Amino acid sequence: MPALACAARTCLYNRDEYCSKGDIKVGGEDAKDIDDTCCTSFVEGAEESVRNSVGSPSEHIDVACDACTCMYNESRICDADRIHIAGAAASNKEDTACGTFECK
Repeated sequence: MPALACAARTCLYNRDEYCSKGDIKVGGEDAKDIDDTCCTSFVEGAEESVRNSVGSPSEHIDVACDACTCMYNESRICDADRIHIAGAAASNKEDTACGTFECK
């Protein structure tokens, strides 16, 4: 289970760069670089009252991964020690990216 650092601060599940969803999924089946990936679990919602109702944030999180060309993808599960999700000003999942992606 990778340690997650998430810069997508506009995501409903983001709390101090941790995720309160419990698991996430990285998209980008034919990815060749970082910009071809995204966090498909991203949901815009920065209102504090709503964020407080979605669970407790966690540093370590299960990461499903459709970026089969990534060197950390093991049978569609992220095998990296650490994963970084980029997208500080994201308003949709396409504005995010897996900053840990490395093409095989």
